[in-house]
Amino acid sequence: MVCKMVKKGILGAALGAGALYLVFGTSAPSYLRTAFHKVRHNAKSAVPVQFEIDRAREEIAGLEPAILDNIEALARAQVEVEHLDREIVAVRNNLGAEKTQILALRDRLKTGDFRLAGHVSYTADDARAELTHRWDLYRNVTKILEEKETTLKAKQKAVAAAQKQLETMGAQKKALLAKLAGIEAHLQMIEATRASNEFDFDDSALSRAKSTVADLEKRLEIMERKSELEGRFVETNLPLAVDSGRDVVKEIDESELQAPAGGSSAKADKSL
Repeated sequence: MVCKMVKKGILGAALGAGALYLVFGTSAPSYLRTAFHKVRHNAKSAVPVQFEIDRAREEIAGLEPAILDNIEALARAQVEVEHLDREIVAVRNNLGAEKTQILALRDRLKTGDFRLAGHVSYTADDARAELTHRWDLYRNVTKILEEKETTLKAKQKAVAAAQKQLETMGAQKKALLAKLAGIEAHLQMIEATRASNEFDFDDSALSRAKSTVADLEKRLEIMERKSELEGRFVETNLPLAVDSGRDVVKEIDESELQAPAGGSSAKADKSL
């Protein structure tokens, strides 16, 4: 069953590759790479920025166990260096004391005085054998001391490098957290600006209200102007009050409308 599925998958891939080759020719791999990168880019762009910030924060937090492990390893290495340094100091002191005894025994062999503490005497052969043993041991311990000193220097360098790396990692972690906090604050500012832009106030109702008020003002102004014009140019049909005892004819005859005899009235008749 599995073999059949694998065969079908291989056959489908081969057919797909053949179809691409028929369509695009030798450029088919380039088209495939471009399509793959485009799909990956689009998929990554679709991921929310806040999600990426949270993911980055998790990755930075994942550095903590490594830092703690390195701290423990550094502490262990520092203790080992201190113990090795004390051991080297002790070996060096012992070698100094041994050197003094070797030189003293050598001098006794030269002078032939083999007496030791408590008036115990050695023979020349015993003294020579003791000197040989001490000298061989001294040289072996000296080689071991040199190796320890070389090891100590290497360990000291390793401890210094580890301590520097640990300090660098801690500083970079703090820098990453600070940069991530800045990115998150910038994102919040952008989202706040975007939210304020999403408030779409419809001012059409306000515009209509303003237009209505303006029309009312204009209408009242027209009415006022019309009343004013009517008062100036339109005759009213109100009845006139006349004094019954007044002689209007006599008033006209006695007024300047009545021309004197032989005056302008006669000239007017003559011209007529």
